[in-house]
Amino acid sequence: MQRPAELDLPGVTPSRQQRSRETTAALLAAGAQMLRTHSLAELSIEALCRQVGATVGAFYSRFESKEAYFNALMALAARDGENRLSRMKQDQRLTEADLAGLSRLLVRGTIGWIRNHEGVLRAALQHDDTRPDRWSTFKDLARANVANATPVLLRVMGPGRKAAKTRAIAFGFQVVLGTLVNAILNNPGPLSLSSKEMETRLADCLLLLLQAEL
Repeated sequence: MQRPAELDLPGVTPSRQQRSRETTAALLAAGAQMLRTHSLAELSIEALCRQVGATVGAFYSRFESKEAYFNALMALAARDGENRLSRMKQDQRLTEADLAGLSRLLVRGTIGWIRNHEGVLRAALQHDDTRPDRWSTFKDLARANVANATPVLLRVMGPGRKAAKTRAIAFGFQVVLGTLVNAILNNPGPLSLSSKEMETRLADCLLLLLQAEL
């Protein structure tokens, strides 16, 4: 359940009553889950409210519109991503691992966040053509992810050729994220986003790209 401060989002009517906050949090959680199997256009406010035992009037007393509701879902996903990046900076494992270990840890963290917010991310990607701003927040997160990972990886890649190694790291993450975005949108196979093998092979792919630069 979201804490009160976590529900302080643009387009969400604030509430100090616990039951009202619980309803808001339940609506957000249910919508994120429904988007795993439905597009944003298919997401029915009536069905959403039935699922959590709320009225449609209760929904619109909390959210200005369906778009404001989806913006709140994206804000929560982005906030979780920002928190993950903050935790990454303090993760002792990243200061002790070798290049192979770092590749596994970084890919695992990225995939974990994407799996947690798969439906919201898919909906944002599907609407990127009409509302480019929907995906810009997540692009910024991806850049921050690479920026945080770069010095950690450079440390174990040894001295010299910093610019070339930095470029290789950026491209490695482009390959990883491009594969994951394709899995979210199209699920072309043979590996799905939920597959453990996807995580293993992407970590190996990142490692091989970085080793090639060495």
